Amino acid sequence: MNQTLTDICRQLRLAYVSAAVNEKASAELKVLVTEVLTAELVGRQRMKLNRLIKRAGFPQLKTLDSYSFDTVTFPANYGKEKLLSLEWLGQKENILMLGAVGTGKTHLAIALGIEAARKGKLVRFFRVADLVSLLQFKHGDGTLTKFRRELAKADVLILDELGYVPFHQTGSELLFHVITDCYERQSVIVTSNLEFSQWSTIFGDAKLTAALVDRLVHHARILAFSGESYRLRHALGNMENSQI
Repeated sequence: MNQTLTDICRQLRLAYVSAAVNEKASAELKVLVTEVLTAELVGRQRMKLNRLIKRAGFPQLKTLDSYSFDTVTFPANYGKEKLLSLEWLGQKENILMLGAVGTGKTHLAIALGIEAARKGKLVRFFRVADLVSLLQFKHGDGTLTKFRRELAKADVLILDELGYVPFHQTGSELLFHVITDCYERQSVIVTSNLEFSQWSTIFGDAKLTAALVDRLVHHARILAFSGESYRLRHALGNMENSQI
């Protein structure tokens, strides 16, 4: 971190320290104060990141360090650099990841969520089936409105594994309302093993599905994932190694 004492004091909300040190302190003391306050700033930022990651509810932590984009097909005029810049987050755009099981969708979704948290953004992660169950529970005990207000505070909502479990009508409608709440207000990341034409088999209502897809696709970047399951390849590789 290479910032001036004034910049550091501004971030720490220390209104008068910078002026006092610059006016009265020796050069050596200025360096020492800058180092001490830098350590305080870094510590606060680390604690904030830890809180944001914990609040997000990631099932595990994944990063971009070792991620391979070989199986990812990007839209025209949109590549890896723009995705990783998180410019879509500031523009309230959605990221939709479609492809077979085990092709890296969840890993990338979590990694993007962690990068957003590093920038101080509030992220919430849910497996879709778990979120629908939670929405139904909140609906039943009268706390749904409060929960939806909490979700509305997030900068990005990650909905993982849409398409694995079909929903009853009430669950479909509740999820639809959450996604409608996000429309043009928050970014949504969705991972799914199904093409859009198959989503009605999950939601059970063609009109509702069409309206939901319409809201997600508008202002969205759609990434297609191909190839075999990484987990299957890894397991098969272990079996082959054990037979050698």
